[in-house]
Amino acid sequence: MKSTKSYEERLARLEELGERIRKSDIPLDDALKDFEEGIKLARALEKDLDKIEGRIQTLMNSADAPPEEKPEMELFGGDD
Repeated sequence: MKSTKSYEERLARLEELGERIRKSDIPLDDALKDFEEGIKLARALEKDLDKIEGRIQTLMNSADAPPEEKPEMELFGGDD
């Protein structure tokens, strides 16, 4: 099930699946299908969070780097 749904939409779907599985009147086959879909969604969401965390770490590290470690740009290209 490949989708371009947003993170929030996929998280809401995962919560919905969890609620459905907890119902006692759901047939076992349906519960198993919902569980499988939920596992796939959970793994995809976890990957998304890992990517987001990596981006945040990159931004935080570059903002906190000491001045000597930050890249410099020579605006005028010459040493006087």
